[in-house]
Amino acid sequence: MPGSERAFRLVHQDPRFFVIDKCPGVSFHRQDEEPGLIELARAELGDMWPVHRLDRMTSGLMLLARSPDMARQLSTALAERRIDKRYLALSDRKPAKKQGWVRGDMEKGRGGSWRLLASRDNPAVTHFHSVSLAPGLRVFFLKPLTGRTHQLRVALKSLGAPIIGDERYHPAGGEPADRGYLHAWQLRFQLEDEPFAFQCVPQEGTLFLRADFRALIDAPAWRPDAW
Repeated sequence: MPGSERAFRLVHQDPRFFVIDKCPGVSFHRQDEEPGLIELARAELGDMWPVHRLDRMTSGLMLLARSPDMARQLSTALAERRIDKRYLALSDRKPAKKQGWVRGDMEKGRGGSWRLLASRDNPAVTHFHSVSLAPGLRVFFLKPLTGRTHQLRVALKSLGAPIIGDERYHPAGGEPADRGYLHAWQLRFQLEDEPFAFQCVPQEGTLFLRADFRALIDAPAWRPDAW
């Protein structure tokens, strides 16, 4: 049963909110006998209300409000696209295109998987860049403009470059990855005329700890105001 020491790390606390770094492999809600992130966070931090969520495989920055009113304010800001989120992902496949947009409606299929449709009645929208790090290893810089379930995972699968370690969307084969390689990297928003900006590099995963990966994400090209 995981303890809070490996479920999340506290990045920042404010009288109105917390920012945490969620560890990979931790579910948002309780799974049978395994407590979920929210239960563990409340046990350590006290009352809080999640503003958004991350999949079990995904690590990185999450925003937790410290009152119901603040949760409403931040949720409204998120719905109105006034909270800027950026993600990192790794794939072992070459994408159909190296950068641009992924747009399309999403439909839930059998077994809980989602797929991207050609229609755009209420589309999921993702902007991305990608860079080859080494043969068979590509880094994706992702900016979701909407917040659909499995949006980024499905977007990369639709490009022919599913995320390494994604047991749902990456075809099985070879040695299993040590984690799912998707990380919520940057978070920016304004609250009561005060700007906030957070960045958290991945702390777990052999591929995320490579020196060449660290050097790449430190480049000025990936500052939030640069793309």
